[in-house]
Amino acid sequence: MKGSSKGSAVTPTKGSSKVSAAASTRASTRASSPRPERRYWLVKSEPETFSFDDLLASPGRTTSWDGVRNYQARNFMRDDMKKGDGVFFYHSSTQPTGIVGVAEVAREAYPDATAFDPESPYHDPRSRVEEPTWMMVDVRAVRPLSPIITLAELRETAGLEGMELLRRGSRLSVQPVTAEEWRTVLALRK
Repeated sequence: MKGSSKGSAVTPTKGSSKVSAAASTRASTRASSPRPERRYWLVKSEPETFSFDDLLASPGRTTSWDGVRNYQARNFMRDDMKKGDGVFFYHSSTQPTGIVGVAEVAREAYPDATAFDPESPYHDPRSRVEEPTWMMVDVRAVRPLSPIITLAELRETAGLEGMELLRRGSRLSVQPVTAEEWRTVLALRK
């Protein structure tokens, strides 16, 4: 999964476009709900398996954020991430860890095809095409941040004390970022 140890972008498997009417209705109902402002997110990926450079090299600088198998992270993608939302791309499980790029949500939630593929390490035999358990969004690279904004630098930055990433025990691969935190982090690399 890109959210922790995913390798590369996955193309939909045969049959993955079959989505139940109920799932389609839920998605269209969410899409039509009014939302006053742009939201912001942070997604984590191990650079050895899928880095920001990999995202930049992807066709259209875009990939599906598939393989997420945490219900809270799935719910953020399914219910809250909207096209145009800002995304910080965070390299985890490396030295140093930190925010390496800015991206955006390019496509709202749709069924994660890796859940239906028995050959995928993210296969979930309980997830059915008619009623998918797992969802993904598409993420498009906007620009790299150089130098990396390290976890240590984030911890030392005033105004980020409440940031989800900095909370003890926070391990979600997809997490919300407030508008103020977004502005504060971007100000570190103008």
